[in-house]
Amino acid sequence: MKGWVRGIGAAAALVLASGIGQIAVAQKSGGVLRVYHRDSPASMSIHEEGTNSTEIPMMGVFNNLVVYDQHIAQNSLATIRPELADSWSWSEDGKALTFKLRPGVKWHDGKPFTAADVKCTWDLLSGRGQDRFRANPRKSWWNNVADIETNGDLEATFVLKRPQPALLTLIASGYTPVYPCHVPPAQMRQRPIGTGPFKFVEFKPNESIKVAKNPDYWKPGRPYLDGIDYTIIPNRATAMLSFIGGKFDMTFPFEVSIPMLKDVKNQAPQAICELAPGNASTNLIMNRDNPPFNNPDLRKALAYAIDRKSFIDILAEGQGDVGGAMQPLPAGQWGLPTEMLQTLPGYGPDVEKNRDAARNIMQSLGYGPDKHLTVKVSARNIPIFRDPAVILIDQLKPIWIDGELDPVDTATWFPKVARHDYQIGMNNTGSGVDDPDQQFFENYGCGSERNYTGYCNPELEKLFVAQSTEADQDKRKRLVWDIDKKLQEDGARPIVYHFRAATCWQPQLKGVTIMVNSQYNGWRMEDWWLDR
Repeated sequence: MKGWVRGIGAAAALVLASGIGQIAVAQKSGGVLRVYHRDSPASMSIHEEGTNSTEIPMMGVFNNLVVYDQHIAQNSLATIRPELADSWSWSEDGKALTFKLRPGVKWHDGKPFTAADVKCTWDLLSGRGQDRFRANPRKSWWNNVADIETNGDLEATFVLKRPQPALLTLIASGYTPVYPCHVPPAQMRQRPIGTGPFKFVEFKPNESIKVAKNPDYWKPGRPYLDGIDYTIIPNRATAMLSFIGGKFDMTFPFEVSIPMLKDVKNQAPQAICELAPGNASTNLIMNRDNPPFNNPDLRKALAYAIDRKSFIDILAEGQGDVGGAMQPLPAGQWGLPTEMLQTLPGYGPDVEKNRDAARNIMQSLGYGPDKHLTVKVSARNIPIFRDPAVILIDQLKPIWIDGELDPVDTATWFPKVARHDYQIGMNNTGSGVDDPDQQFFENYGCGSERNYTGYCNPELEKLFVAQSTEADQDKRKRLVWDIDKKLQEDGARPIVYHFRAATCWQPQLKGVTIMVNSQYNGWRMEDWWLDR
């Protein structure tokens, strides 16, 4: 059973060598990869969804302009590789990024891929296109993109409002495929067309998702698999028993809990499992638009009441990390140092002292042993959201808050919290890339669709821009730490913990690399293969 110990640095070379070694073995073409899927997403449109329930099965249907190397576990600027773009270059002032595009690429319906498709995609993402996405959860990623200029069919330039050295990290995310200009967004929700190694076959809600090999893929000899079948099994225990019994080649990524990992080890010792951080945090969201959580003191009381260590101990048997908005080190590259974390409200080790502070606040607001506050605690109705919500309800009782669990289906969860239709909730926030430009603007930016709590601090947003513009990485990191510290002090979205989870596969599946600082970037699957 392989644990996550990849000490990044010297170990990164070992990871890369391991990936290359797997590819060097004589691959076999053919076979359909069988994966269980944890739930039924709302649509198949990556750009319109905020979950890897869509992004993972659809990533192989598409390509990006550039993409993170699929065999290096830690994503960074240094691991970005060409894909639909052959090359890229920056202007001297850092305000124009030009891509030379790969010739001869075709969409799955046979139409040619051109620079017009790049422009159409980012016009949609920026809200400038004639068509509109039904939802646009990552629109904030592109606030700095003023326009996309094309020069013939094979050159596209991102014209920026200001320098943004990390823009490539966003473009390389699995959340950032290029869409076809000739296919309307409504069709992409149900029958997406891409340029990728796999063609979309069908989506049967609550049953299955299927993709098949693209025989005309622009990369010769890829993919090796004939297809991938995802069977939707919402009950985690049932899905795991099916994997242990050999019905599936792979679990849904990052979906195997620590206790279940023990079951796999005992009952299917041949399985290969990787326990890894996926750059996702369990966090408390509070609706600051409406009473009673429009009161900052009440929000602070809840932040003090959280016992982070107990969440990690109960849910993950100690396998988790306490941190701020950015993923903790060493898997993450921007996390707050431990000495800074210890100074933040509710992060100190003395839980009872923290809860005394919470009770003092509650009494000042008129609550106490004889007057409790009753709230609904909303959570997406899958275990990684629902289980922490149950613990939260228990931890709120000592400060005289009685919580009632409100489980919400996946298809309606993201629209519900985006329109602030909740009191408080236990949320899970995964990062599409390990970069502050994504985390800060998407989850804490004023007016962002993914800013579920409605937090808005114009002065802090100026620092968002300052760190984004800064080219010196040491200076940028210090700015990032100052911003993250302020977010936690403000209780913008109290981070409970950063979780780790496992992905397991049968030994016949080859070529897999599990990313350690984003669970969204490793699923192109074009060089995975089955040795049956």
